[in-house]
Amino acid sequence: MTAGAEEPGAVLPEPPAGAAEIFGDALPKARRYAELLADDGVRRGLIGPREVPRLWERHIINCAVVEELLPEGAEIVDIGSGAGLPGLVLALVRPDIRMVLLEPLLRRTVFLNEAVEILDLPNVEVRRGRAEEAHGELLTDFVTARAVAPLPRLAGWSLPLLRKGGSLLALKGEQAEAELAAAEQDVSKLRPSVSDVIRVGRGKVDPATTVVRVTVTSDGGSPPSKTRGGKKKRGRKR
Repeated sequence: MTAGAEEPGAVLPEPPAGAAEIFGDALPKARRYAELLADDGVRRGLIGPREVPRLWERHIINCAVVEELLPEGAEIVDIGSGAGLPGLVLALVRPDIRMVLLEPLLRRTVFLNEAVEILDLPNVEVRRGRAEEAHGELLTDFVTARAVAPLPRLAGWSLPLLRKGGSLLALKGEQAEAELAAAEQDVSKLRPSVSDVIRVGRGKVDPATTVVRVTVTSDGGSPPSKTRGGKKKRGRKR
């Protein structure tokens, strides 16, 4: 068992039966990531010890099923990555995608870099910074976020990072429809877009994961800035 067990109820359980179907060959890495969260994640204050017993269903699998929305080879920027939810989990379950974990706090980026190295995830880049600072540097197919900010503010950070036809995928809770209804007009003013609420992972996680999806319908994302040599910066460093 992992450290953190000195806290009441902080023992990491075994993965649920459905985890093998979701993660496939990546299940050993998913287990190792869960152990890192329950140990270093708790000790460094990235998650609370009371979250450890429900790490699998509430956090890891809740994030993993969002992969249903990602086409093969997609490029994603996960903003406010924190302890790696959902970005690191998605990169783990989908080695074909390319993921940038964008996080402003040093202690979190240190953890993320360590986790990426331990889990051997060559499809992941960790960048320290805020989303608004990446406008003009990153251009991507999807932006993901979980428990980062209210939708209008999140859209303001995210939509400039998206190519035409790209989507913000914001993991939300039970009030997702109400939040979108209140924010949709403001969001569409930021950049022409269409929005909906979808639920993924039905039959795999209970409750299903709720995602607010905002898909931009026009050009207008910030293009990657040019270097002195006139070459554009790529969305992901190889």
